[in-house]
Amino acid sequence: MRLAVLGLLLLVATPAAAQDLPTRWDELTATDWPAALEKSHQTAILPIGILEKHGPHAPIGSDLIQSRDLVARAVKQEYAVVFPDYFYGQIYEARHEPGTFALPARLIWDLLDATCAEIARNGFKKILIVNSHGGNPNFLRFFIQAQLEHQRDYVVYLHEPDADEAFASEVARVRKSDPSTDMHAGETETATLLALRPDLVHLDRATTESGADQHRLQLPGLYTAIWWYARFPNHYAGRGETATPALGRMLVEHRVAGIVKAIGTVKADTMTGQVQQEFFDKVLK
Repeated sequence: MRLAVLGLLLLVATPAAAQDLPTRWDELTATDWPAALEKSHQTAILPIGILEKHGPHAPIGSDLIQSRDLVARAVKQEYAVVFPDYFYGQIYEARHEPGTFALPARLIWDLLDATCAEIARNGFKKILIVNSHGGNPNFLRFFIQAQLEHQRDYVVYLHEPDADEAFASEVARVRKSDPSTDMHAGETETATLLALRPDLVHLDRATTESGADQHRLQLPGLYTAIWWYARFPNHYAGRGETATPALGRMLVEHRVAGIVKAIGTVKADTMTGQVQQEFFDKVLK
């Protein structure tokens, strides 16, 4: 009787175990691959961070930690396969600070292009980039636009959260610093890290350097590469010491919800690939 009951339990448990797939690419087995492709609807996520100074109080890998940990939380709600840690992006404005990892421009482009192609070669035809570094959007938007340069059998998406005025009002009621200069390692980013990795944040060091805007360039209507350094030479913009875990939890929950929604949208999307192929068919006539 006991053996029969045990056998029944094993039969019930085995299918459930088979569905308990890891979400990280590097934690899947090769034999997991078909199930992962099916469960994800051929959707992979490429979280992108960077290695750079985050004021005197937050870790060099703050952006990497945020993209990795936020996505890790999101895929618990909406399954997709997550590519391992990726920290190769645009960060030349921080080369004067220790810990910065800045590769040549041509190389970061080729590396991202080759990475997406390899992800697709492994069966993932939808690649969602989730970025947590403020210096990457111009680079990433151009990269996305250049996907039409030549024919490819996959689509790359860039997650760009919509403005949420209601949530912005909630944050305004909780925050303690001026939002106009809260741009890098300031209150909101430090709060997010307090929610994700409080063990790596040293609030007592946040006031040892200035995160104030130096206003050293007055060039209305013009853009130059040195604008960031001219304003924030300490690579610190804001007042990290005002951050609280409560604000961090609000920010994390909201960001994760947005990523979950984006993953669901990408998984359900059957049109973008068709339209892209239609475009290439006309280009190649």
